[in-house]
Amino acid sequence: MDDENIVQALGVVPKPLQKPHRPIFQPFASSENTIRWCARENVTAILPPMRTERQNRLYDVYREEAAANGRAVTPGEGLGVLRAVIVCDSDEEAQHWWRYGAAFCGAAWFAPFHFGDVLRDPSGEALTPEQMLTNGTVLVGSVPTVRKQMEQLLAQTPVEWIFAWMYSGLIPHAVNMKSIELFKTQVLPAFE
Repeated sequence: MDDENIVQALGVVPKPLQKPHRPIFQPFASSENTIRWCARENVTAILPPMRTERQNRLYDVYREEAAANGRAVTPGEGLGVLRAVIVCDSDEEAQHWWRYGAAFCGAAWFAPFHFGDVLRDPSGEALTPEQMLTNGTVLVGSVPTVRKQMEQLLAQTPVEWIFAWMYSGLIPHAVNMKSIELFKTQVLPAFE
């Protein structure tokens, strides 16, 4: 620290065994400046749910910036998407828990900081819940529905990383555990 108590350097002890280092992730990245920094630093940016056009533009920005810094990346490399994941026996049950968890989080935690702005188009119109449930913005529903949502997501964006948000603490533990089990055993195997 310098004389004004500003951190000037950090040391990690013990040093990581992996060289150059373990993968580093930047959560909730949605600005072009952040994406460019991630591409320069070889950091994987995690994009919050957003409109597909904006999401894909950020994928292009990452690839362009990585190339400008001498690093060729494959489509999808260096980026991941954050998705609400709730898999239940029926679409109605999953949507109930999604609205309960997502509505609370969105209104109480994210809206005050304008995180939801990336769900709006240039005219200011936001994605509707129905649109989010059909275009891969969320992975919420029965096993067949979530498979369709995954197919839609993968058809429109070259996704390598999906960061599943399961609303721990807002949704009953048993519901989350069943959702995780269904996602692992009945959804993901269709995409391996």
